[in-house]
Amino acid sequence: MSYKLIAGLLCTEDKIMGKSGNFILHNLAEMVSAGFLIVTTTLVVINVILRYIFSSGITWSEEAATGCFVWSVFIGAAAIYKHRGHIGVDMVVNLLPALPKRILDILLTVLNGYLSYLAFLYIMTSHTKMTPVMGISSAYISTSVLISFILMTVYSVQFVYQDFTKPQVKEGETK
Repeated sequence: MSYKLIAGLLCTEDKIMGKSGNFILHNLAEMVSAGFLIVTTTLVVINVILRYIFSSGITWSEEAATGCFVWSVFIGAAAIYKHRGHIGVDMVVNLLPALPKRILDILLTVLNGYLSYLAFLYIMTSHTKMTPVMGISSAYISTSVLISFILMTVYSVQFVYQDFTKPQVKEGETK
């Protein structure tokens, strides 16, 4: 299938779970995070059962579960950031007037971009480090940090764009 065909299929007006056809694209980070959490939970439960019944577990399951959990946490953090759901930041930002909110969103964009850069450098310097049990590059796990901060940077750019394009409501006025 071509890119245009896939994009056309995903952006139709068909309803999926009460949302428009771009439900999957809009919630991809949440789905990926949930998927990794399901894999983590499944691996841990299976390994506990095997150790209890057979006194022997899957040797690589703990390392794989840890890696999946790391992916779940970082991609989940980006998914929550998309909805401005990190409560500590949200509480402070909601108290600010419009101009400081804009400045803070710009600073967060720069910070997230810088953290993306640092995550990239970390992966480039540590990609030769292998995991102890599975023997795969630690970059497969560390890439979750890079993807997370790239997503947060993209969402931050969207926030800044919204700050400068949405009409400002003055105090005492209703929208």
